[in-house]
Amino acid sequence: MSLTIAIESPLQDDVRDMVAELNAYMIPLTPREFQFQLTVEQMAEPSVTLLVARDEAGRAIGMGALKEHGDGLGEVKRMFTAPQERGRRVGAHLLERIEAMAREKGVGRLVLETGEAPGFEPAWRVYERGGFQTCGAVLDYPDSGYSRFYEKKLG
Repeated sequence: MSLTIAIESPLQDDVRDMVAELNAYMIPLTPREFQFQLTVEQMAEPSVTLLVARDEAGRAIGMGALKEHGDGLGEVKRMFTAPQERGRRVGAHLLERIEAMAREKGVGRLVLETGEAPGFEPAWRVYERGGFQTCGAVLDYPDSGYSRFYEKKLG
């Protein structure tokens, strides 16, 4: 499989479609008040850089974003791989690129929040294989029992 990963605008129809597919998957897994998704409009803010993975035909098959919080802290957001592409390391390649981009921007620590419910196991595997370790609650996320938190020190 040929894969390209590039910085793109989230304000594209195929990215909006991926966001809708990701939300449709996640919303039933966790109570709404414990979900912290960025909208495509929030993903277009200057503090967020979106990477889109495309196959050889140019179809968007995955995405992931880096949100910069200042003081050397970055957050991984909106990781998604199209269901038919799972198992092909699309998520791993996106995570590697996010980490490389974070290093270039001077980020010394990456954090993320993901769900704790059954159904999130594939995400946990991607993060753990990528060297992330579980940690306590990060940023302003509540420690509700519905979230699992990860971090990776880049320094």
